[in-house]
Amino acid sequence: MAETLCGEIVRTTFTSEETGFTIAKVRVKGQGEVTVVGPLMGPPDGTFIEALGRFESHSQYGLQFKVEKFSSALPVTSEGIKRYLSSKAIHGIGPKMAERLVGVFGNKTLEVIDKQPERLLDVEGIGKKKAEQILTGWEEQMDVRQVMVFLHSHGVGNAFASRIVKAFGKKAVSVVTRNPYALATEVAGIGFLTADRIARSTGFAQDAPQRIHAGLLYALSQATDEGHLFLPIELLIQKSVELLQLSHEPIRDGIAFLVQNEKVITKTVDDPQIIEAVYLPWLFHSERGIAVTLSQVAAGAKFPVFEDAQRDVAAMEKRLSITLAPMQREAVQRALTSKAMVITGGPGTGKTTIIKAILKIYHQAGARMLLAAPTGRAAKRMTESTGFPAKTIHRLLEFSFQKGGFQRNRENPLSCDVLVVDEASMIDVPLMFNLLKAVPDTATLILVGDVHQLPPVGPGNVLRDVIASRRIPVTTLTEIFRQAEKSLIVVNAHRINQGERPFSGSKEPGGDFFIIERNDPEAVASTIVELVARRIPRRFNLNPMEDIQLLTPMHKGSLGGERLNQLLQDTLNPKPQGAPEETVFKFRFGDKVMQLKNNYDKDVFNGDIGRIVAADPAAKRVIVRFEENDVTYEAAELDELTLAYAVSIHKSQGSEYPAVVIPVSTQHQIMLQRNLIYTGITRGKELVVLVGSYKALAIAVKNNKTIQRFTRLTDLLQLGK
Repeated sequence: MAETLCGEIVRTTFTSEETGFTIAKVRVKGQGEVTVVGPLMGPPDGTFIEALGRFESHSQYGLQFKVEKFSSALPVTSEGIKRYLSSKAIHGIGPKMAERLVGVFGNKTLEVIDKQPERLLDVEGIGKKKAEQILTGWEEQMDVRQVMVFLHSHGVGNAFASRIVKAFGKKAVSVVTRNPYALATEVAGIGFLTADRIARSTGFAQDAPQRIHAGLLYALSQATDEGHLFLPIELLIQKSVELLQLSHEPIRDGIAFLVQNEKVITKTVDDPQIIEAVYLPWLFHSERGIAVTLSQVAAGAKFPVFEDAQRDVAAMEKRLSITLAPMQREAVQRALTSKAMVITGGPGTGKTTIIKAILKIYHQAGARMLLAAPTGRAAKRMTESTGFPAKTIHRLLEFSFQKGGFQRNRENPLSCDVLVVDEASMIDVPLMFNLLKAVPDTATLILVGDVHQLPPVGPGNVLRDVIASRRIPVTTLTEIFRQAEKSLIVVNAHRINQGERPFSGSKEPGGDFFIIERNDPEAVASTIVELVARRIPRRFNLNPMEDIQLLTPMHKGSLGGERLNQLLQDTLNPKPQGAPEETVFKFRFGDKVMQLKNNYDKDVFNGDIGRIVAADPAAKRVIVRFEENDVTYEAAELDELTLAYAVSIHKSQGSEYPAVVIPVSTQHQIMLQRNLIYTGITRGKELVVLVGSYKALAIAVKNNKTIQRFTRLTDLLQLGK
């Protein structure tokens, strides 16, 4: 039977910023301090609460009061107010200032701040500026409190409430009440489903126009996350019918409204399977922009001009004492005579040799050269392999968070005569459009990549579409060179690409590719932990934190990234003995972590891997070292980080690691595709170990059906518009 508990919060020991789950000590009259747990939203110390729930006995923490529902009120006693203000509930007031305020106003302190703020000037140490700061902090706290109480009643956590207040200020509650669907587009982290839950609980009808419009935009946004640039109109309607549980007619009306208000763009397509494509505007303009700008780059005047490319290549070979294979020589000559070209091929086919040769000749001719790659790791590898400095595409285009976008563009193009871009298979449509806008008309553009790898994480499939369009010259490298033939990593990558099962190396020293058969998922997991933590470091003298990377096909499941990260964290970086149990804060000092999205303000990008060099569980704050850059993450920003002992194969694109371990299990059947396994294997430089079943590996190798992405780039490139 539910009980009621009333008291004052004297100490909060834990709060989850995302869920609002809180552990607090509450002083209850006649009972002393009681441990209270539940979705209290982290109220400041001194707050008075009335909670409905029941007492339960926890095996580790003893008797606790588990809250089901609660209401809270500001403190009314002088001591309670002092605790409330000392907990930094109001920006501008710390413990010393709280004591002075209560010393002057007693139990009327909060009333004075709220209704007579001019009286704050009567307190020693408070001038006009400080009084304004305290008043602003009070108003912000009241806004947050009002929104949090409102949202809590609709199941929304503390962190989202803070973001809503940041986005809408004092208008937050009225915005949420009037049109909760605005949250899905205006507030980071709040999607349609959360906004819809709030809207339905506040009385919005199932067929409300705002709901239909938001649902349609959400369906298109989900398609973008899956790599599509548009959805065929009938497929969009079908998805929206399932999402909104409505008939076709109101959804068609919703599409018409969005078209009329320029929220979406529709285009008739000469394809009976599509008929009419529905785009989000920014994707429509990006795709069309690539077709136009690439055509302009390809048709521009070239500088420098090589009168006899064959002679220049021969001179370079003599000068550097190297001999290019016929296909390599053809690729280099084409790079000297073409305005734009693609070089594609798998590992061991000589792409790096070709790039170095091209750069040497352009450098000899006095050309201004720029090198770029999508990720920091790929750019660093490009610098090391060519001897010329390379940057990430974002840094090359001088992205500025403060100025709101890329500073290099059509009006302010890059200063170069040749631009070489590696790992081009990773570049999505929006990024490629921004890159092409910044390429000077006279510059030569060379895209280098492996078209057989996974498509980019973002929307589109640029490299594949450019190659298919035949709009610019393409050199496809297939020959594995003699030195690379000694590597089973290279040989097996090509075998997999051709639909053949890979070989496992012998147990003799010198092997670089191994398959360890384990059919039971738990046996796979335990073998992986043993390999990463002990066997590989011992045999190959590799650091388990720095040199070995576990790559996973999926996030969920007993062999997913989440569980394997936990197992490896507990093995490689165990919790110090005697440390308190943390149920939500998952990070520890020394942890290997990955950034999950581009954060231009912090100068860290999706896929960057670093180490935690400071962790404060109480404040929910960590400092991560990425290369030489130390970045601080506050509690509300921790969703940008994840453990990186295991990372997804998708996230590993553009990176190479000395050793790679990959689980291959029928548990991952939905993800068992040839290009996924191929991409994972080609991340390993010195060692690759597959752990799992031969049946699962056979399924992956045979499955060459890549998921179709809805793009029209190939057709637009062929049309030149």
